[in-house]
Amino acid sequence: MAKEPEVSVTGRLLSILGSFEASARPLTIAQIAEKTGLPVSTTYRMVGDLEQWGALARNADGSFQVGVRIWELAQHASLSQREHVVRPFLQDLFDLVHENVHMAVRQGANALYVDKIYGSRKLPIVSRIGSRLPLHATAVGRVLLAAEPPWFQRAYLDKKLIAPTAKTTLEREALEIELRSVIRQGYAVTVEQMRLGASSIAVPIVVNGETVASVGIVLESARADELQKLLPFLKGTVDRIQHALTPSGKRRPQVNVR
Repeated sequence: MAKEPEVSVTGRLLSILGSFEASARPLTIAQIAEKTGLPVSTTYRMVGDLEQWGALARNADGSFQVGVRIWELAQHASLSQREHVVRPFLQDLFDLVHENVHMAVRQGANALYVDKIYGSRKLPIVSRIGSRLPLHATAVGRVLLAAEPPWFQRAYLDKKLIAPTAKTTLEREALEIELRSVIRQGYAVTVEQMRLGASSIAVPIVVNGETVASVGIVLESARADELQKLLPFLKGTVDRIQHALTPSGKRRPQVNVR
């Protein structure tokens, strides 16, 4: 009888992650070992490695669940394709409003700017493609933060927040109120939160009920009262983006940021 090939280390790690696919609840070390057929000692060691990397997260009772880093990887799995689809719509929006336009996704505790179209206006550029700015201090970031589950929002607000300007909101209660407002109205507005002299408005890109990115427009703070006038153009563009990103036959009614 032929000997079965030994499962590689990579295969064992993947089998541990795979054990969570059919489980709606966190798993203990013993349960993971039972599902994978691995020895408890091996499971314990490998789960520790996965936890350290961020693929798994330990709960207070010692059980484990899929970690935030896995969700982040999944979020970016189709990022390049998404950018390719979205870019023409961002260009159309810029041509309509002639203001700086950018798109961001959440990466950890930051808004990662993945595309930006801007003109030669006098407003200095703070966000560049590839730059990461804090979620609480940017309109695109607040939209992304508002879309996260309550546990993530609590964890974010629990940490020490940076203040890029003297006007940056850091008070937990004020930020919680702001996030509820973003959820209710479907957009975020910031004035001099990230840079003095700059204000912005942003809305979420929601595909099949999930916020996958946000799109924003930036103006000089002296023109902050014009942001609301740009909202219909912004929402109209995002509606077209959502339609383009939703596979045919799988379109569902969209929600604001949930």
